[in-house]
Amino acid sequence: MIGFLLRKTLYDSWDNMFKIVLLNLGFIACTAIPIFIPMLAARFFESTILDIVLVAAGILICSVYLSAAAFSITAISDYGTFSFAGFFSGLKKVWPAGLVMGGFVFLVFLVVTIVLPFYLTMEPPIAGLALSVIIFWTIIFTLISFQFYFSVYIRLGSSIVKSFKKCMLIALDNTGFSVFLILNNIVTIIISAVLAFMFPGPAGVLLYIDEALRLRLLKYDYLEANPDANRRKIPWDALLIEEREKTGTRTFKNFIFPWKD
Repeated sequence: MIGFLLRKTLYDSWDNMFKIVLLNLGFIACTAIPIFIPMLAARFFESTILDIVLVAAGILICSVYLSAAAFSITAISDYGTFSFAGFFSGLKKVWPAGLVMGGFVFLVFLVVTIVLPFYLTMEPPIAGLALSVIIFWTIIFTLISFQFYFSVYIRLGSSIVKSFKKCMLIALDNTGFSVFLILNNIVTIIISAVLAFMFPGPAGVLLYIDEALRLRLLKYDYLEANPDANRRKIPWDALLIEEREKTGTRTFKNFIFPWKD
């Protein structure tokens, strides 16, 4: 299943490279608020509160933007056609979910930059270290679980609260897969840094996560239709037959010179 996921994501990313790059450029523009504006403001004002407000605003804007990007990218995962009209349509539908996730990310930012350092320096050291370890692993679990948030909210039509719950349930039920997913996303971001985050970038990560969730949901459709089935032995080869037929296979020549196929 993982091999097919990587192949399908590669094909879809390549086929929609130009649109993914444009989405990434939009995200890069949004990041100017939390990164560059505080630096510019520091030349005229020395206010920690102003810096925090600007960072919070930037995170919220980036999160809302990513929510709309995630909505529009589902068309690619579903073998459809990506359109920027879909982006703006999605923005109207999912901006509340983007705001909530942005607020959550800002909270994590405060924990990492303020709370965690405080606990590491508190006395007695053992108590501070114990609290720091708890916070650290809570953040790790949060990252692993809530990487699915936008896709879960969009695909499963859940409320915001139910989306958070479903993210945690999916991560707990598919622990190895979820860990592999976030590690792959970290590698993708590192590779993207070489290309100034234009490709695959954040949009590529969103596509990969959505592809992963979409395929993983086939497992639950199968279990619902076969309640007595072994949850540890999902017949992925059978479940992915139609998906493999739609995706097909390509040679290196097909990638570089598709018109010669």
